[in-house]
Amino acid sequence: MAKIKRNLSDADMLKGWQEEVSFENDIYNEQANPRNVSRQAKEKRDGKPFHSSFLTPELEEKIGRALLELKLELYKQGVVDFNIKVSRSGGQVILSAVPQKAKQV
Repeated sequence: MAKIKRNLSDADMLKGWQEEVSFENDIYNEQANPRNVSRQAKEKRDGKPFHSSFLTPELEEKIGRALLELKLELYKQGVVDFNIKVSRSGGQVILSAVPQKAKQV
């Protein structure tokens, strides 16, 4: 049996060691999951989905500010739970706040 050297760093102790692949550690393999291939194909390199790739950061900020103002206005009216309905009319995209119905207890 070989003598164990003392005062080695972790990297020095594990130098040259490679774990054998078994069914227990095979799930940690770095390969892409085959079920996510279609989703990865739709995403751009920067991680954004394809349908929001045309939104510039300035436009995203404008939309976010408008939605925040709408949320504050609805809160002042007493509406806390609402959904955003998206519709299109000709060349316009319309975002509408639709209050959720109160749950019956």
